[in-house]
Amino acid sequence: MNEVLKKDISRYQGKKDVPKFQVYYRKRQNSRGGVIRLLYGLLFKLYKNANKVELSHSTQIGEGLYIGHPYCITINPAVVIGKNCNIHKGVTIGQENRGDRKGTPLIGNNVWIGINSTIVGKVTIGNDVLIAPNTFVNQNIPNHSVVFGNPCIIKHKESATEGYINRTV
Repeated sequence: MNEVLKKDISRYQGKKDVPKFQVYYRKRQNSRGGVIRLLYGLLFKLYKNANKVELSHSTQIGEGLYIGHPYCITINPAVVIGKNCNIHKGVTIGQENRGDRKGTPLIGNNVWIGINSTIVGKVTIGNDVLIAPNTFVNQNIPNHSVVFGNPCIIKHKESATEGYINRTV
């Protein structure tokens, strides 16, 4: 088992709690051989479709990924996500196709993204950021922040994700 997958698993209560698509996402990324890579790719596609998750095997996501309630999640293939990120049901992390924010988000380390939140455009989400449920983010968010609402309201808070992101790697 690859090291990144081991670190992902360590974020969950037990190995059986890790979403199957996440296991095959990591195995597909780590495989080098043609047939086994194809097999992992097919299993990844099967399980992500069963969970209604839009995620590309090429998306860059750091170690320690935790996906709580892995249903109806959309992540653009060009998005970059750091270490120890929590993503919950109904989250959309997408691309903006016009204007100053044309592009995709860059998400830092230790970021907690609540249920039904949306992050769009070429924005940077800092480290230690908590994005409350149902929040719409279309601007840069500094380190150590709590973000909520639409339009989003940003409040500085040291240790913003304390108690939200557990068993970090």
